[in-house]
Amino acid sequence: MRRRSVLGFGVVAGLVAGGLGWRDYRRVMARARAAIAAAGPAQLATTRHGPVEYAEAGRGPPVLMIHGTGGGFDQGLLFGRRLVAAGFRVIAPSRFGYLGTPFPADPSPGAQADALAGLLDALGIARAAVVGGSAGAIPAIALALRHPDRVAALVPVVPATHVPGRPAPPPPDAFARWMIETGLRSDVPVWAAMRLAEDRMIATLLATDPALVHAAAPDEQARVRAILHGILPVSLKYRGLLNDARWAAEPPDFPLAEITAPTLAISAEDDRFGTAAAARHIAAGVPGAELMLLPEGGHVWVGHDAAVMARIAAFLRG
Repeated sequence: MRRRSVLGFGVVAGLVAGGLGWRDYRRVMARARAAIAAAGPAQLATTRHGPVEYAEAGRGPPVLMIHGTGGGFDQGLLFGRRLVAAGFRVIAPSRFGYLGTPFPADPSPGAQADALAGLLDALGIARAAVVGGSAGAIPAIALALRHPDRVAALVPVVPATHVPGRPAPPPPDAFARWMIETGLRSDVPVWAAMRLAEDRMIATLLATDPALVHAAAPDEQARVRAILHGILPVSLKYRGLLNDARWAAEPPDFPLAEITAPTLAISAEDDRFGTAAAARHIAAGVPGAELMLLPEGGHVWVGHDAAVMARIAAFLRG
């Protein structure tokens, strides 16, 4: 493993020396930090479970938008921008180990749920709809179970959650393993991989067929690339990333029948992370839950963002 890590860094160094250049690296990183700043302004809420960074946009019924792996409050606001336009107040926290939210001694889904409830307390919000994307669906479900009086509705989107009887995922290939174990700890290899192998990164990190992205409308291509490039600066997110990898690999087997919030589960059949099965399980297990399954779109529902967010908006209004 050490040899592979050294080889990986050697390849990156060679690529940089071969022409990518530190000027481009600095430009990309400056753009990434500027994008985070532009998404804000972010604030830090003091809760009895520790500080929680968040940002918000819009006015109307509150929606807690819980980001997925590689995100932060910026990704939450990106996901929720159509809900803002539809008349909702989107509150986007950064989960443990992402951006300005510290990584605590207990980073479990239950602890994350308690911290999110603490954020609602700090904002004076009694109840909110909760939308959790990918790994963010795990603490969203935990919140609905641990604090049912705070969750007006629950929407797990491409949920990285438990599926009964599903075998352990196959081990990652050499590229994915190096990226997870070594590359995600530094901005340089992630930047280089995005520059030199963007399609591979879309397939590996976003679990989406790159051909769908190439065939999508320009606005959808821009959204997908914003999600991908929003992983940077990974140096501000890697502890959250590694924690998500841990819980998504072995997600809790939640007692779904105990969830009382109206629930809508959403996924795509071709999501390479297999979240369609997880969405079906949630819809079958939560009393009265609804299910939206797209035939294609991958883990970031390429080409269907308007339809997905319109369905969520209609569900929350109902």
